Amino acid sequence: MEQPTAAPPLRRGGAGVTAAVHRRPVRRLVAVGGVVQGVGFRPFVHALATELGLSGQVANGPAGARIEIEGGADAVAAFRHRLTADAPPLAEIVSVSISELPPTGRTGFVIVPSTTGRGRALVPPDSATCESCLTELADPADRRHRHPFITCTDCGPRFTITTAMPYDRATTTMATFPLCPDCAAEYTDPSNRRFHAQPVACWACGPRLRLSGPVRREGGAALSEARRMLAAGAILAVKGIGGYHLVCDAIAPHSVGELRRRKARGDKPFAVMTPDPATAARLGHLGPAERRLLMGRSRPIVLLRRRARTPLAPQVCPGAPDIGVMLPYTPLHRLLFGLPDDPSGPGVLVVTSGNISGEPLVTDDREALARLKGLADAWLWHDRPIAVACDDSVVRVRADGSPLPVRRSRGFAPARIRLPLAVRPVLAVGGDLKNTLCLAEDDSAWLSAHVGDMDSLAAQRAFERAESHLRALTRVDPVCVAADRHPGYRSTRWARRDGRPLTLVQHHHAHIASAMAEHGLHEPVLGVAFDGTGYGDDGAIWGGEVLLADYAGYRRLTHLAYVPLPGGDAGVRNPYRMALSHLRAAGIAWSPDLPCTTACPPEELPLLEAQLARGLGCTPTSSMGRLFDAVSSLVGICHRAGYEAQAAVELEAAAVTAGRVLDGYAFELDAPASLLAAIVADLRSGVGVPLIAARFHLAVADAVRTACRKARRTTGVRTVVLTGGVFTNALLDEMCTAGLAEDGFTVLGHTLVPPGDGGLALGQVVVAARVTDD
Repeated sequence: MEQPTAAPPLRRGGAGVTAAVHRRPVRRLVAVGGVVQGVGFRPFVHALATELGLSGQVANGPAGARIEIEGGADAVAAFRHRLTADAPPLAEIVSVSISELPPTGRTGFVIVPSTTGRGRALVPPDSATCESCLTELADPADRRHRHPFITCTDCGPRFTITTAMPYDRATTTMATFPLCPDCAAEYTDPSNRRFHAQPVACWACGPRLRLSGPVRREGGAALSEARRMLAAGAILAVKGIGGYHLVCDAIAPHSVGELRRRKARGDKPFAVMTPDPATAARLGHLGPAERRLLMGRSRPIVLLRRRARTPLAPQVCPGAPDIGVMLPYTPLHRLLFGLPDDPSGPGVLVVTSGNISGEPLVTDDREALARLKGLADAWLWHDRPIAVACDDSVVRVRADGSPLPVRRSRGFAPARIRLPLAVRPVLAVGGDLKNTLCLAEDDSAWLSAHVGDMDSLAAQRAFERAESHLRALTRVDPVCVAADRHPGYRSTRWARRDGRPLTLVQHHHAHIASAMAEHGLHEPVLGVAFDGTGYGDDGAIWGGEVLLADYAGYRRLTHLAYVPLPGGDAGVRNPYRMALSHLRAAGIAWSPDLPCTTACPPEELPLLEAQLARGLGCTPTSSMGRLFDAVSSLVGICHRAGYEAQAAVELEAAAVTAGRVLDGYAFELDAPASLLAAIVADLRSGVGVPLIAARFHLAVADAVRTACRKARRTTGVRTVVLTGGVFTNALLDEMCTAGLAEDGFTVLGHTLVPPGDGGLALGQVVVAARVTDD
């Protein structure tokens, strides 16, 4: 065994001096920015400093967390490394700045009260109940056994209960619930998982669960009665963390059908909640990426391809190719399904937004009793206020396994999106459908939760509340506003009344810019923007666009040929009108053997012919969404749309059942007549509707490839972004992506914000920044 050698004598400038320097105490001020409040960051810092034998303090501040750390230089360096490497799971560290302070020689490390002032700390999104809390929830020996509001530093509500920053109990809706002695002891114990967890509560001191309706119950009795009512076929209004849901047994046809009737839902699919991934897999095809999304902290609704046979009531998602599935994300949801000691809960629940169709989500308890009267048989609610509405997020998985947000809300809002360029403080108000708004400053943007359609006064008030709440949390004071160019949009009218300098952004340019911003792009791209409606530069309704674009501007390269949109909204609600308009533009007679012709009321046919001939009440449109509507009606799938994009959704569902199809119809965007003639010929020769639907999807994908190849020859650009609401169609997205990649393009889709109008505001932000700079 080798013997140790004696240490060499100390020499000036030698290793011994270096060692002495590293042992000498140093003191540093560490300022940490990002999502570091409400995530257990201060307890983590306390534990890390104590482990490394360091002294000092940590406090929340207006810009994040402020740490004073003192000890040996090596230990301080290790602290700095592990501060980011080992941060809590909900934390997102955006910046760390370090400055020197004179050592004090003090011992011990403490958490001190929050400081106020200027700066920007970030509140995290709401997070699903963690495994540790679920274990306690199911443990009869735990004092929080079956507690509907169990939470800790790693999980629970954050965004929806926060009223101001810095994030402390006094600035949340938990401020009115004083801590009992047991919870106070946990809250102040640095070794406890609930150390400075602001929503912490228990049966003794927390919010109270109540059932109102034919019978009244509180606490555990309220939950038991709610489960009994669900089993008996009732429809309940259940208060979640971001608003009320309407809930019923998804297996019971009468219950689902009655909910659909009461809510005036038409055939729009319902989302369902299952107790576990195994149950979800019996409803839809669950791959590894879908499973990760289902079980992650955000717990969105995940769109799964439906299985041919499921136990669900047929009224859950009639005509749709997918089913939206989510797992329980609150203790209350878990308790509705039952625990291991009481597993007699429902197998699958319909869980849909608590509102009348077209209105915003209900969050206020008194409003819930009034606005949901006639929809719900009883109300399962609690007395913890909701600071801001936050609907469930919806995500699908693209063919490459990446997520494609369809609705970005709970679990994601208000997470920071890093911008590829610096912007002045700006507010972007989005559009009028699927509205979200965006605040941005420097290289950061924050999108609100899903607001919804801006048709009603209630929705416009919800927009104003969301804007005020997001501004309070981000401390962005906008110096300008960005909005859509559509003169009739309510969001644009609001922006005009606001009074700050206004930048109007073309709809499809905003779509493309949002995708560019997600991917940090600066160079021009070929943007394929397909949707239902967007105000064009010529006053027409655009929506089948191929643009050469960057943030500063765009050039329209090609587009779907214009056809008249007869009657505006009436043409959207009645796809047979668009089918007849497209046939007329293609020179194809309205023969009675065509389904769209027979779907049109006989007395309406001559009026529609006159309307199209004279152009009365007709706006030209290049909308790809309207072409999908037209084909859906032409082949007899959907003639009247009860919800947005119903005709296109059901057309995709038909195409999926056709299996693998290799050949589509010949089609170029600026010459669709041959496409329509081929479809009519197939119909008359008896070709099955699923095969026609699949050939149509292939035709559109081939038209995209042709348009992009032509654009590459004239522009040299080899990057394509796919955007617009039409690209929530998984089949079309997959076909276009695969075909363009085969042609040598770099193909980018959305992964952070929706391709539809829910992502417009992000694009408006970056376009307005360049317009302002120029």
